[in-house]
Amino acid sequence: MKHGKKYVDAAKLVDRTKLYDTNEALDTVIKTAVAKFDETVELHVKLGVDSRHADQQVRGAVVLPNGTGKKVRVLAICKGANEELAKEAGADFVGAEDMTQKIQQENWMDFDVLITTPDCMGLVGRLGRILGPRGLMPNPKAGTVTPDIAKAVKEAKAGKIEYRLDKTNIIHCPIGKASFGAEKLGENLDTLMGAIVKAKPAASKGQYIRSVAITSTMGPSVRINPAKFGA
Repeated sequence: MKHGKKYVDAAKLVDRTKLYDTNEALDTVIKTAVAKFDETVELHVKLGVDSRHADQQVRGAVVLPNGTGKKVRVLAICKGANEELAKEAGADFVGAEDMTQKIQQENWMDFDVLITTPDCMGLVGRLGRILGPRGLMPNPKAGTVTPDIAKAVKEAKAGKIEYRLDKTNIIHCPIGKASFGAEKLGENLDTLMGAIVKAKPAASKGQYIRSVAITSTMGPSVRINPAKFGA
């Protein structure tokens, strides 16, 4: 695969044979984020589990202390008094049957997070084939199916992110923008890694954190020493 001149120049700043400490890795990623837009910094964690087994799944959600730097569009599917609570909490779109029909009939997807209450899961369940492949299906473990709709909306707007294993046993998550600086990105990284470590399945044997790397949207990957996280 051929890379552009900016990427090639940025890659020269990264020692591929080295496992960096967190602060140095973040400083390096920020230096290599040379695109004309504010690049997102992403965390990629390889775990020593097997996602094919139900008892080795790693999934959850956490509120990043400094947010993600992205404006999150929240859809709240709820009824009655919860509709007003969701609006007051900052939900961008609120409704029930009208919103589910809009998604079904118009393939409307102008939202980033869908939050619902348990009594509306019957409505949302009909959207599984549409929402599932896009990773938007609400889930109690992620806090997106909850009786406290106001709290869930506020957390989503504040920078709550969901983490989960993919088929290759890797977790991919944004931890902020390059413009945040190393300190704020470091706080977000530590919060997310703390949640991932805490979520270690009882069935997991051997080394849990296999590798940790961070990268900007258009930049090269920088590996972090997993020993910092108890690997």
